Amino acid sequence: MTSMDQLRIGIVGAGIMGRANALSLSAVAGVEVTACTSRSADGAGRLADEIQERGAPRPAIRPDLDALLRDDQVDAVVLTTPDHLHGEMMVRAADAGKHILVEKPLTTSVAEADAAVAAVRRNGVVAMCLFNHRWVPAYAQAHELLAGLGEPAVAYARKDDTIFVPTEMLSWADRTTCAWFLSSHDIDLVSWLLRDQVSRVYATARWGKLRSLGIDTPDAIQIQAEYSRGAVATFESAWIYPNTFPTMVDSYVSVVAEDGVVQLDRQKESVVVAREDGYSYPRNMLQRVMHGIPAGAYADAIAHWISCCRTGAQPLITIESSRNVTAVLEAAHTSIATRQPVDVSMLADPGAR
Repeated sequence: MTSMDQLRIGIVGAGIMGRANALSLSAVAGVEVTACTSRSADGAGRLADEIQERGAPRPAIRPDLDALLRDDQVDAVVLTTPDHLHGEMMVRAADAGKHILVEKPLTTSVAEADAAVAAVRRNGVVAMCLFNHRWVPAYAQAHELLAGLGEPAVAYARKDDTIFVPTEMLSWADRTTCAWFLSSHDIDLVSWLLRDQVSRVYATARWGKLRSLGIDTPDAIQIQAEYSRGAVATFESAWIYPNTFPTMVDSYVSVVAEDGVVQLDRQKESVVVAREDGYSYPRNMLQRVMHGIPAGAYADAIAHWISCCRTGAQPLITIESSRNVTAVLEAAHTSIATRQPVDVSMLADPGAR
Protein backbone atom coordinates (compact mmCIF):
# COMPACT_ATOMS: atom_id res chain seq x y z
CA MET A 1 0.00 0.00 0.00
CA THR A 2 1.52 3.35 -1.03
CA SER A 3 1.06 6.65 0.74
CA MET A 4 -1.37 7.72 -1.99
CA ASP A 5 -3.67 4.72 -1.71
CA GLN A 6 -7.11 4.99 -0.17
CA LEU A 7 -7.39 3.13 3.12
CA ARG A 8 -10.70 1.29 3.47
CA ILE A 9 -11.83 0.66 7.04
CA GLY A 10 -14.18 -1.85 8.61
CA ILE A 11 -15.47 -0.89 12.05
CA VAL A 12 -16.31 -3.67 14.51
CA GLY A 13 -18.62 -2.44 17.25
CA ALA A 14 -21.14 0.38 17.01
CA GLY A 15 -21.10 1.72 20.55
CA ILE A 16 -19.57 4.91 21.92
CA MET A 17 -16.05 4.13 20.74
CA GLY A 18 -17.21 2.83 17.36
CA ARG A 19 -18.91 6.16 16.74
CA ALA A 20 -15.88 8.08 18.05
CA ASN A 21 -13.59 6.24 15.65
CA ALA A 22 -15.94 6.82 12.75
CA LEU A 23 -16.01 10.55 13.53
CA SER A 24 -12.21 10.79 13.57
CA LEU A 25 -11.77 8.65 10.47
CA SER A 26 -14.26 10.73 8.54
CA ALA A 27 -11.94 13.73 8.75
CA VAL A 28 -8.89 12.01 7.21
CA ALA A 29 -8.32 12.45 3.48
CA GLY A 30 -8.07 9.20 1.56
CA VAL A 31 -9.84 7.16 4.24
CA GLU A 32 -13.28 5.61 3.86
CA VAL A 33 -15.30 3.48 6.26
CA THR A 34 -16.55 0.83 3.84
CA ALA A 35 -18.12 -1.70 6.23
CA CYS A 36 -19.30 -2.07 9.80
CA THR A 37 -20.65 -4.81 12.01
CA SER A 38 -22.00 -5.00 15.54
CA ARG A 39 -23.76 -7.38 17.91
CA SER A 40 -26.87 -5.37 17.09
CA ALA A 41 -27.83 -4.97 13.43
CA ASP A 42 -29.76 -1.86 14.43
CA GLY A 43 -26.63 -0.41 16.03
CA ALA A 44 -24.58 -1.06 12.91
CA GLY A 45 -27.32 0.52 10.81
CA ARG A 46 -27.39 3.64 12.96
CA LEU A 47 -23.61 3.94 12.71
CA ALA A 48 -23.78 3.59 8.93
CA ASP A 49 -26.47 6.29 8.83
CA GLU A 50 -24.30 8.65 10.92
CA ILE A 51 -21.35 8.14 8.58
CA GLN A 52 -23.55 8.88 5.58
CA GLU A 53 -24.95 11.98 7.28
CA ARG A 54 -21.42 13.36 7.48
CA GLY A 55 -21.27 13.31 3.69
CA ALA A 56 -19.40 10.02 3.24
CA PRO A 57 -20.67 6.97 1.32
CA ARG A 58 -22.80 4.69 3.47
CA PRO A 59 -20.76 1.67 4.57
CA ALA A 60 -22.02 -1.85 4.00
CA ILE A 61 -23.53 -3.65 6.99
CA ARG A 62 -21.94 -7.05 7.57
CA PRO A 63 -23.63 -9.65 9.82
CA ASP A 64 -20.48 -10.59 11.75
CA LEU A 65 -16.72 -10.24 11.93
CA ASP A 66 -16.03 -13.14 9.55
CA ALA A 67 -18.17 -11.58 6.85
CA LEU A 68 -16.43 -8.24 7.32
CA LEU A 69 -13.00 -9.88 7.13
CA ARG A 70 -13.95 -11.58 3.84
CA ASP A 71 -14.84 -8.20 2.34
CA ASP A 72 -12.20 -7.27 -0.27
CA GLN A 73 -13.23 -3.63 0.19
CA VAL A 74 -11.73 -3.65 3.70
CA ASP A 75 -7.99 -3.06 4.17
CA ALA A 76 -8.00 -2.50 7.92
CA VAL A 77 -10.27 -3.05 10.91
CA VAL A 78 -10.97 -0.94 13.97
CA LEU A 79 -12.00 -3.12 16.93
CA THR A 80 -14.17 -1.21 19.42
CA THR A 81 -15.76 -4.19 21.17
CA PRO A 82 -15.81 -4.85 24.96
CA ASP A 83 -12.42 -5.47 26.57
CA HIS A 84 -12.69 -9.25 26.85
CA LEU A 85 -13.40 -9.77 23.12
CA HIS A 86 -10.30 -8.13 21.63
CA GLY A 87 -7.82 -11.00 21.60
CA GLU A 88 -9.49 -13.59 19.40
CA MET A 89 -10.75 -10.87 17.02
CA MET A 90 -7.21 -9.60 16.49
CA VAL A 91 -5.94 -13.05 15.59
CA ARG A 92 -8.71 -13.50 13.02
CA ALA A 93 -8.14 -10.05 11.56
CA ALA A 94 -4.38 -10.52 11.28
CA ASP A 95 -4.81 -13.94 9.67
CA ALA A 96 -7.14 -12.27 7.14
CA GLY A 97 -4.34 -9.82 6.28
CA LYS A 98 -6.07 -6.75 7.73
CA HIS A 99 -4.30 -3.95 9.56
CA ILE A 100 -5.66 -3.48 13.10
CA LEU A 101 -6.48 -0.63 15.44
CA VAL A 102 -7.86 -1.92 18.74
CA GLU A 103 -9.32 -0.04 21.68
CA LYS A 104 -7.50 -0.45 24.99
CA PRO A 105 -6.69 -2.73 26.67
CA LEU A 106 -5.07 -4.92 24.03
CA THR A 107 -6.52 -8.05 25.68
CA THR A 108 -7.50 -9.17 29.16
CA SER A 109 -5.14 -12.15 29.27
CA VAL A 110 -1.47 -12.65 28.45
CA ALA A 111 -2.22 -15.84 26.53
CA GLU A 112 -4.57 -13.95 24.20
CA ALA A 113 -2.09 -11.09 23.89
CA ASP A 114 0.69 -13.51 22.92
CA ALA A 115 -1.53 -15.11 20.30
CA ALA A 116 -2.41 -11.69 18.90
CA VAL A 117 1.21 -10.52 18.76
CA ALA A 118 2.23 -13.75 17.04
CA ALA A 119 -0.55 -13.40 14.46
CA VAL A 120 0.33 -9.75 13.76
CA ARG A 121 4.02 -10.50 13.26
CA ARG A 122 3.35 -13.70 11.29
CA ASN A 123 1.13 -11.88 8.81
CA GLY A 124 3.12 -8.65 8.58
CA VAL A 125 0.17 -6.35 9.29
CA VAL A 126 0.28 -3.03 11.13
CA ALA A 127 -1.40 -3.19 14.55
CA MET A 128 -1.74 -0.62 17.32
CA CYS A 129 -3.63 -0.41 20.59
CA LEU A 130 -5.32 2.99 20.92
CA PHE A 131 -3.51 4.29 24.00
CA ASN A 132 -4.24 7.83 22.83
CA HIS A 133 -2.80 9.56 25.92
CA ARG A 134 0.64 9.60 24.31
CA TRP A 135 -0.78 12.27 21.96
CA VAL A 136 -2.04 14.58 24.72
CA PRO A 137 0.30 17.58 24.25
CA ALA A 138 1.15 17.91 27.96
CA TYR A 139 1.96 14.21 28.26
CA ALA A 140 4.16 14.25 25.14
CA GLN A 141 5.94 17.32 26.52
CA ALA A 142 6.42 15.54 29.87
CA HIS A 143 8.08 12.63 28.05
CA GLU A 144 10.64 15.04 26.61
CA LEU A 145 11.15 16.92 29.89
CA LEU A 146 11.71 13.76 31.92
CA ALA A 147 14.59 12.79 29.65
CA GLY A 148 16.57 15.59 31.28
CA LEU A 149 15.54 15.08 34.90
CA GLY A 150 17.64 12.05 35.82
CA GLU A 151 16.48 8.64 36.93
CA PRO A 152 12.77 8.41 37.88
CA ALA A 153 12.08 7.60 41.53
CA VAL A 154 8.34 7.50 42.14
CA ALA A 155 5.18 7.95 40.05
CA TYR A 156 1.50 8.21 40.83
CA ALA A 157 -1.36 7.90 38.34
CA ARG A 158 -5.02 8.27 39.21
CA LYS A 159 -7.85 7.66 36.79
CA ASP A 160 -11.27 7.54 38.47
CA ASP A 161 -14.71 7.58 36.82
CA THR A 162 -18.16 8.58 37.94
CA ILE A 163 -20.57 5.76 38.67
CA PHE A 164 -22.35 6.55 35.40
CA VAL A 165 -19.67 4.58 33.55
CA PRO A 166 -20.16 1.09 35.09
CA THR A 167 -23.90 1.48 35.70
CA GLU A 168 -25.11 3.21 32.52
CA MET A 169 -22.39 3.66 29.90
CA LEU A 170 -21.13 0.06 29.90
CA SER A 171 -23.46 -2.92 29.68
CA TRP A 172 -20.48 -5.23 30.29
CA ALA A 173 -18.88 -3.69 33.40
CA ASP A 174 -19.10 -7.05 35.17
CA ARG A 175 -16.84 -8.54 32.48
CA THR A 176 -13.99 -6.15 33.23
CA THR A 177 -12.62 -4.07 36.11
CA CYS A 178 -11.77 -0.43 36.65
CA ALA A 179 -8.09 -1.37 36.36
CA TRP A 180 -8.49 -2.99 32.93
CA PHE A 181 -10.71 -0.14 31.76
CA LEU A 182 -8.82 2.81 33.29
CA SER A 183 -5.36 1.90 34.60
CA SER A 184 -4.42 0.29 31.28
CA HIS A 185 -4.10 3.85 29.94
CA ASP A 186 -1.94 4.91 32.87
CA ILE A 187 0.34 1.87 32.85
CA ASP A 188 1.11 2.47 29.17
CA LEU A 189 1.61 6.20 29.79
CA VAL A 190 3.78 5.98 32.93
CA SER A 191 5.91 3.16 31.51
CA TRP A 192 6.51 5.36 28.45
CA LEU A 193 7.31 8.41 30.61
CA LEU A 194 9.73 6.37 32.75
CA ARG A 195 11.19 4.58 29.72
CA ASP A 196 11.05 1.37 31.77
CA GLN A 197 8.90 -1.68 32.44
CA VAL A 198 7.11 -2.96 35.52
CA SER A 199 8.84 -5.99 37.04
CA ARG A 200 6.71 -6.71 40.14
CA VAL A 201 3.27 -5.72 41.46
CA TYR A 202 1.16 -5.92 44.57
CA ALA A 203 -2.51 -5.00 44.15
CA THR A 204 -5.59 -4.68 46.31
CA ALA A 205 -9.26 -4.19 45.48
CA ARG A 206 -12.45 -3.07 47.19
CA TRP A 207 -15.92 -4.45 46.42
CA GLY A 208 -19.19 -3.07 47.77
CA LYS A 209 -21.08 -0.26 46.05
CA LEU A 210 -21.32 -1.85 42.61
CA ARG A 211 -22.08 -5.31 43.99
CA SER A 212 -24.97 -3.77 45.92
CA LEU A 213 -26.30 -2.60 42.54
CA GLY A 214 -25.98 -6.08 41.00
CA ILE A 215 -22.72 -5.41 39.12
CA ASP A 216 -20.05 -7.88 40.23
CA THR A 217 -16.89 -5.86 39.74
CA PRO A 218 -14.60 -3.99 42.15
CA ASP A 219 -15.36 -0.40 43.09
CA ALA A 220 -11.67 0.47 43.22
CA ILE A 221 -8.22 -1.06 42.67
CA GLN A 222 -4.77 0.10 43.67
CA ILE A 223 -1.64 -1.35 42.07
CA GLN A 224 1.78 -0.88 43.66
CA ALA A 225 4.38 -1.40 40.93
CA GLU A 226 8.15 -1.80 40.97
CA TYR A 227 10.03 -0.93 37.77
CA SER A 228 13.10 -2.78 36.56
CA ARG A 229 15.49 0.13 37.28
CA GLY A 230 14.11 0.72 40.77
CA ALA A 231 11.36 3.33 40.38
CA VAL A 232 8.07 2.65 42.16
CA ALA A 233 4.58 3.67 41.09
CA THR A 234 0.99 3.61 42.29
CA PHE A 235 -1.87 3.13 39.83
CA GLU A 236 -5.27 4.03 41.26
CA SER A 237 -8.59 3.34 39.54
CA ALA A 238 -12.13 3.66 40.81
CA TRP A 239 -15.51 4.18 39.20
CA ILE A 240 -17.91 5.11 41.97
CA TYR A 241 -17.51 8.88 42.03
CA PRO A 242 -20.95 10.53 42.33
CA ASN A 243 -22.40 11.73 39.06
CA THR A 244 -22.35 15.28 40.46
CA PHE A 245 -18.54 15.33 40.05
CA PRO A 246 -17.72 18.04 37.45
CA THR A 247 -15.98 15.61 35.04
CA MET A 248 -16.77 12.01 34.14
CA VAL A 249 -13.06 11.21 34.55
CA ASP A 250 -10.71 12.47 37.27
CA SER A 251 -7.17 12.09 35.93
CA TYR A 252 -3.83 13.02 37.49
CA VAL A 253 -0.22 11.90 36.93
CA SER A 254 2.98 12.85 38.71
CA VAL A 255 6.56 11.66 38.31
CA VAL A 256 9.34 12.44 40.79
CA ALA A 257 12.80 12.03 39.29
CA GLU A 258 16.24 12.52 40.89
CA ASP A 259 16.56 16.03 39.42
CA GLY A 260 12.98 17.26 39.18
CA VAL A 261 9.24 16.68 39.35
CA VAL A 262 6.58 16.69 36.62
CA GLN A 263 2.88 16.95 37.51
CA LEU A 264 -0.01 16.55 35.07
CA ASP A 265 -3.51 17.42 36.28
CA ARG A 266 -6.27 16.92 33.71
CA GLN A 267 -9.26 17.60 35.93
CA LYS A 268 -9.70 21.00 34.27
CA GLU A 269 -8.90 21.40 30.58
CA SER A 270 -9.03 25.22 30.31
CA VAL A 271 -12.83 25.48 30.24
CA VAL A 272 -15.19 25.86 33.20
CA VAL A 273 -18.95 25.97 32.69
CA ALA A 274 -21.59 26.86 35.27
CA ARG A 275 -25.25 26.23 34.50
CA GLU A 276 -28.38 26.28 36.63
CA ASP A 277 -28.19 22.51 37.06
CA GLY A 278 -24.48 22.18 37.81
CA TYR A 279 -20.84 23.06 37.45
CA SER A 280 -18.52 21.22 35.02
CA TYR A 281 -15.12 21.08 33.38
CA PRO A 282 -15.74 20.07 29.74
CA ARG A 283 -13.11 17.70 28.36
CA ASN A 284 -11.37 18.67 25.13
CA MET A 285 -7.83 17.25 25.00
CA LEU A 286 -8.81 13.74 23.88
CA GLN A 287 -11.83 14.39 21.68
CA ARG A 288 -13.30 17.60 20.37
CA VAL A 289 -14.76 18.97 17.16
CA MET A 290 -13.03 22.20 16.23
CA HIS A 291 -14.54 24.27 13.42
CA GLY A 292 -16.40 21.18 12.26
CA ILE A 293 -13.29 18.96 12.16
CA PRO A 294 -12.56 16.17 14.70
CA ALA A 295 -9.42 17.01 16.67
CA GLY A 296 -7.54 16.10 19.82
CA ALA A 297 -5.28 13.28 20.98
CA TYR A 298 -7.76 10.61 19.89
CA ALA A 299 -7.84 11.87 16.30
CA ASP A 300 -4.06 12.38 16.29
CA ALA A 301 -3.44 8.80 17.43
CA ILE A 302 -5.75 7.45 14.72
CA ALA A 303 -4.04 9.60 12.08
CA HIS A 304 -0.68 8.17 13.20
CA TRP A 305 -1.97 4.61 12.80
CA ILE A 306 -3.36 5.43 9.35
CA SER A 307 0.03 6.79 8.30
CA CYS A 308 1.71 3.59 9.52
CA CYS A 309 -0.78 1.46 7.56
CA ARG A 310 0.07 3.39 4.41
CA THR A 311 3.85 3.35 4.83
CA GLY A 312 4.46 0.16 6.80
CA ALA A 313 6.21 2.11 9.57
CA GLN A 314 6.20 0.79 13.12
CA PRO A 315 3.60 2.62 15.27
CA LEU A 316 4.78 4.69 18.23
CA ILE A 317 2.88 2.20 20.41
CA THR A 318 4.21 -1.24 19.53
CA ILE A 319 1.95 -4.25 19.85
CA GLU A 320 4.56 -5.76 22.20
CA SER A 321 4.44 -2.81 24.60
CA SER A 322 0.65 -3.10 24.76
CA ARG A 323 1.05 -6.81 25.45
CA ASN A 324 3.20 -5.85 28.42
CA VAL A 325 0.45 -3.62 29.80
CA THR A 326 -1.78 -6.69 29.72
CA ALA A 327 0.93 -8.65 31.56
CA VAL A 328 1.08 -6.04 34.34
CA LEU A 329 -2.70 -6.07 34.72
CA GLU A 330 -2.96 -9.86 34.70
CA ALA A 331 -0.29 -9.96 37.41
CA ALA A 332 -2.20 -7.31 39.39
CA HIS A 333 -5.44 -9.29 39.27
CA THR A 334 -3.54 -12.42 40.31
CA SER A 335 -2.14 -10.43 43.24
CA ILE A 336 -5.66 -9.34 44.23
CA ALA A 337 -6.80 -12.95 44.24
CA THR A 338 -3.78 -14.35 46.11
CA ARG A 339 -3.00 -11.32 48.33
CA GLN A 340 0.64 -11.79 47.36
CA PRO A 341 3.14 -9.82 45.27
CA VAL A 342 3.46 -11.13 41.71
CA ASP A 343 6.60 -11.03 39.56
CA VAL A 344 5.87 -9.68 36.07
CA SER A 345 9.38 -10.15 34.70
CA MET A 346 8.69 -13.58 33.23
CA LEU A 347 5.59 -12.28 31.47
CA ALA A 348 6.85 -9.03 29.95
CA ASP A 349 9.03 -8.78 26.86
CA PRO A 350 12.15 -6.83 27.87
CA GLY A 351 12.61 -5.59 24.30
CA ALA A 352 9.27 -3.78 24.12
CA ARG A 353 9.00 -0.08 24.89
